[in-house]
This record gives sequence, C-alpha cells and structure tokens, in this order.
Amino acid sequence: MATMALKTDPAGLLARTPLFGGLDEASRQAVAGELREASYEPGQVIFSRGDPGSDLHIVSKGRIRLSVLTSDGRELSFAHVEPPSIFGELAIFDGRPRSADATAVNKVETLLLSKAAFLRLLASHPSVGEAAVRFLASRLRDADEQLEAIALHPIEARLARFFLASVRQKDPSGKAEKISLALPISQSELALLVGASRPKVNAALQLLESEGAIERRGQQVICDIAALSGVGRLDDKD
Repeated sequence: MATMALKTDPAGLLARTPLFGGLDEASRQAVAGELREASYEPGQVIFSRGDPGSDLHIVSKGRIRLSVLTSDGRELSFAHVEPPSIFGELAIFDGRPRSADATAVNKVETLLLSKAAFLRLLASHPSVGEAAVRFLASRLRDADEQLEAIALHPIEARLARFFLASVRQKDPSGKAEKISLALPISQSELALLVGASRPKVNAALQLLESEGAIERRGQQVICDIAALSGVGRLDDKD
C-alpha cells in the first residue's frame, strides 16, 4: 500500500457515500480533513481476515473483491465494491480483527479514515456519530432482509434483494431508476450467497431477465429498480 497526501478535495466523494452523505458541509469538510489516500495495484491484498483493523476505506477508484475462505479452502467472493462504497468500517466501530479478505481487482485508490480520527470527529462533530448509527442500522436492515429472503422467499426474490442491496451501495441517494452493476462472480458463488443451487440460480436469473427486472451484458447487470423491488417484495415497504 502506498499512502500520500490527498490529490483533490474529497468532500464531493463523501457527499455520495451512505455514511457521510447526510452531513452538512462543515461536518463533511471536517471528515475530509482527517482522511489520507492509499493506492493498490491489481491483485494486491488490502487486508486479510484476522488482520488487526484500524481504518475505514472509501473507494474513490477501481473495484475491490471482498471474500472469505470456505471450510474446504475455496475462496467465496460475497461482494465487489466500487466508488463511492465504504468497506472495512467495522474496524473503527469495534476494533476487532478483519472479518474478510479485501483484494484489489484492478488499480484501486481509497480514502482512509482511522479509528483515532473517527473518535476525534465524534467529539467535535456529534452529527458524525448520528450518521454512523444510521449507517449501521442500514447495514443491519440489509442483513435482516437477506436472512428473511433466504428463509421465506423464492430464489428470484432472493436474487432481486441481492441486486437491490448492491444498488444501494452504488446509489445511496436512491434516485436512479436503473443502475448498471458489475457482477464478476460465478453463478456458483452467487448460488452460495442466496442459499440455492447453481441450476436454480440460472433459472431465476432468466426469469428476472424475462420480466425486465435485469438485463445481462457480459459481467454487467442493468437493474430496473422498480421491477426488482416488485419481485423482491419490497414495493410495499418504507
């Protein structure tokens, strides 16, 4: 990892993130003043599961693969994150070791916020703490919805919720009607994430496509937010 002085004012990127987007300009500038920049080469490990964690990462360029090793030693990718996503946030909240591996897929640049800097911000800008509570509540809600989908809903609904959770990371404002997502994981990995077999996932993807909820273009998936919400049975939720 190479760290360096910030090349540009990061306030615009912060405004797009689900954690800091709701802050007023003064608070965002205070956060920006605590950030430092890091860069990673393709294939470089950013951190590994079990490593000590002390920094939150905000993706400003590139794509990161988050993964874990299964009991039989296979790598399971459970998410790919791109700008303006945040990852590694648990490190500044609980100080425990990393819970997953993070690897740069291509050339990556991130903005880092340390736990010490976060604590300074909490003391001087209480709105940062309020934003953190909302952010964690959103993460918990997403996890609850995923568990509910696995337990109660058919595979196409589980897939719809998986895509919608990815959409929320890329477009925290929720204003877009359609979003293009990178899906560089295999159908086998996707099947493990939604608790189904690969053939059933393939059939469910075809169903979502036939209903106009998604359109597949290689490793890109064009998501129709309204259609996915209907399939995922979220259209009647707040």
